[in-house]
Amino acid sequence: MTFRATILVTAAFSLLSPLLCYAASRVAPAQAVPHAAAGATVTWGHARFTVLTSRLIRMEWSADSHFEDRATLVFLNRQLPVPHFTKTSDANGITLETQDLTLTYHPDAQGQFTDKTLQITLKGGPTPVTWHAGQKDTANLLGTTRTLDGSSGSHLKSPMEDGLVSRSGWSVVDDSQSPVFSVSPKPVVRKTVVDGAWVEERTTAPHQDLYFFGYGHNYRQALTDYCAVAGRIPLPPRYAFGVWWSRYWSYTDQDLLSLVQQFHENSLPLDVMVVDMDWHLNEDQLKKRGLKDLSGHRLGWDGYTWNSTFFPNPTAFMAQLHAQGIKVALNLHPASGVQSWESAFPDMVKAMNMPEGTQYVPFLITQKNYAQAYFSVLHHPLEKQGVDFWWLDWQQEKTTPIAGLNPTWWLNYLHFTDQERQGKRPLVFHRWGGLGNHRYQIGFSGDTISTWESLAFQPWFTATAANVGYAYWSHDIGGHSPGAIDPELYTRWVQYGVFSPIFRTHTTKNPEAERRIWAYPEPYSDILRASFRLRAELKPYLYTEARKTYDTGIAFNRPLYYDWPEENDAYTMPNEYIFGDNMVVAPIVQPVDHKTGLVQATLWVPPGQWVERSSGKTYTGPTKITQYFSLHQTPMLIKAGAIMPLEEAVSGQSAEPQRVIEIWPTSQKEKTYYNIYEDNGQGVEYQKGAYGFITVSAQQTNTEKRVEIAPLSGHFKGMPALRHYALRFPAAMPPARILVNGHVLAPTPFAGQVGWYYEGNLLTTHVVLPPQAAHTPLSVVLVYDANHPVQVPTQGFTGRLTRLIEAYHALAPFERMQQAPDELVRAAQTGSRLGYAPETAKAELETFSAQAALAEQVVKADAVQLQAAVQAEKKSLFFGQKHKTLEQKQKIKDTLLQAINQALTLVHDAQ
Repeated sequence: MTFRATILVTAAFSLLSPLLCYAASRVAPAQAVPHAAAGATVTWGHARFTVLTSRLIRMEWSADSHFEDRATLVFLNRQLPVPHFTKTSDANGITLETQDLTLTYHPDAQGQFTDKTLQITLKGGPTPVTWHAGQKDTANLLGTTRTLDGSSGSHLKSPMEDGLVSRSGWSVVDDSQSPVFSVSPKPVVRKTVVDGAWVEERTTAPHQDLYFFGYGHNYRQALTDYCAVAGRIPLPPRYAFGVWWSRYWSYTDQDLLSLVQQFHENSLPLDVMVVDMDWHLNEDQLKKRGLKDLSGHRLGWDGYTWNSTFFPNPTAFMAQLHAQGIKVALNLHPASGVQSWESAFPDMVKAMNMPEGTQYVPFLITQKNYAQAYFSVLHHPLEKQGVDFWWLDWQQEKTTPIAGLNPTWWLNYLHFTDQERQGKRPLVFHRWGGLGNHRYQIGFSGDTISTWESLAFQPWFTATAANVGYAYWSHDIGGHSPGAIDPELYTRWVQYGVFSPIFRTHTTKNPEAERRIWAYPEPYSDILRASFRLRAELKPYLYTEARKTYDTGIAFNRPLYYDWPEENDAYTMPNEYIFGDNMVVAPIVQPVDHKTGLVQATLWVPPGQWVERSSGKTYTGPTKITQYFSLHQTPMLIKAGAIMPLEEAVSGQSAEPQRVIEIWPTSQKEKTYYNIYEDNGQGVEYQKGAYGFITVSAQQTNTEKRVEIAPLSGHFKGMPALRHYALRFPAAMPPARILVNGHVLAPTPFAGQVGWYYEGNLLTTHVVLPPQAAHTPLSVVLVYDANHPVQVPTQGFTGRLTRLIEAYHALAPFERMQQAPDELVRAAQTGSRLGYAPETAKAELETFSAQAALAEQVVKADAVQLQAAVQAEKKSLFFGQKHKTLEQKQKIKDTLLQAINQALTLVHDAQ
């Protein structure tokens, strides 16, 4: 199965909803100049105001009139183009007015910012909204939290922090306690990690340092401007958007290589192997030696010495993974410092200039000498062996000797910076450290409880993190503990994971906690396999949307209200979110009704025209729809006319995956566009212009669908000379013929061969093209005529046909007594007939509704006979009944009656 088959009160002002187009708002060119531009600042007594944009103002008060011009942990760059503003003053104070805000400051004797001395009014609405200093934001849309450790659903140990956007129209960031950088952090090559910016405490003089965001409901612009002053959201390596394997288990190298082989044998993609704690000397081994962790932390959680019993040749082990295109990450709990049994301990003592007889080196990450040795002695040698990145599983202290600096934030910064200075594309896998950590992703959300409530919480939680620029949360798919979960829950969690920023399964050290998808029974295993392959198919789309995130500061996995801020329903559908500009997803987070095999879900359809993928129905929003979904279906809306870049899911590095472009139908005639992003997938050269875009356009009329694929514009190392394209046109009628660069493309009866064929079950035209020179443009035209209309005459055919097929399979337990009725089989076979004879599509689809209705009538009639046969315990339904207990017979009866009920429900839902 592939991607095509996966089946608060509004404030009293209204701002124009921002456009969805990619080029609408972009972060200014990357820079980090903490001094504001000349003309942006206004000083009044003990206060200083910096107008950063027409909607963003920094407000400082200092008892000694010394103001902070260094970068803080959050705000790096204050040198923005100075917006137009006016200043007026009198004996009472000062007023600053921009196009969007009016700030009034009337200081008292002390001058501090209070509700009586400072206020800002937002302009532009029918009723002005005014903020007073110290006012609580009761309509904040929230941001994220450090960790979901130990959480079940929304019951969090760490509370959600405020976000940068609010239905109030304003938000305030108090940066008063944030430490500062001694040097403005810049993306430059340094000899060691400590050669660049370093953290320092702020002045001890009484002070206030506030940032006022007055963006109304233009949340997109708020995040774009935030990233302009706080730094961009970096683009992760391309492999990060693939499939990750992770599990807390005492794996040996042979175990992990065997696991990789099983992925290949099951034709499943695998991009990242995360090795948990037992790669180094573990607790059991150290206890046997009578050792203790002198830092006071748990023995064996930290370590830098390979467990040679499990990994006799780690370099060769990681080389084998790399040869198969798999990256390697190792787990760390660095709070223990370096213990005496570590192989690197003598070098660490020497680097720290500690005396002979030192028993252990404490964790002193805010000291430059320790930080330098932390990398050069402990990490770089392991990286040379093959470690690609680190899982910083910090779970200990929350403070450091530097006031306002927590170790999570600082470790994220140091590890990211160390990779960056080496020219790598940085990837830090760690918990959220607070504002400013959007620059150092990816986030590890922690050890959640394996419950439906935990799954139901994660879609909202992940999307909401966009409100602080945290675009890449990675969750333990399946939950962490106790780990053993119902197959249906794991299946739904994986389905959600496909449409989350990072796809990573995980669980705790529990033998009953299974995460290998091929170990699950059917139908779960097939659905799980399809989900893994679907994730691999989505890579080009995710990578392009991630580039947009870097350029705009707007996370591709974001809440609905970013794009429709004046629609109240956009705030009331917590399980539904935007997943890139072309998709809205609402994962199923509750079990099916076991009597019917279906679950009911409600989707909000945003303004515009959308196609519900599983049914193939087209809707015009805003509206709400309610429909049923089976186990293999994930509710999602595709924007009408959307162009989706995908790729063939491959296992290993045996071949370059075929590029697939999916073009969705629309009743409109305007041309749609999509710019597919490409670079070499690694390094930081993408920040310096080493990348390219392939522009794809599509236009539909009553007689043709025309797709134009432009050559790649731009340049980067490793650009392919040839392109292997396949096109898909789902939820659409078959054409009369297809032209490629003006030449007729012949149909083919075989999938994957050059030519075109029609997949009737999904109403999808597949076009497989011969290799194309990368520098040549490509034109594909699907031609329609009176016998081959462009519009599908039957709404929702794909979903209705799916239900008929499911009804046919539901009746399988009765096959020995009687086969499924021909009327049902005939209706369920409609797609198969279309595949063999696409020219009959118009006639077939015009009679489909009648066939489906007849199938329901016959199934209803048969159901009465089948129910009677079950109650009579007909011999063909109860093999070996003489040897079965009453309890066993009753279980068979229940199963058969449930099958009848499911068939009736499914065939009814097909109408």
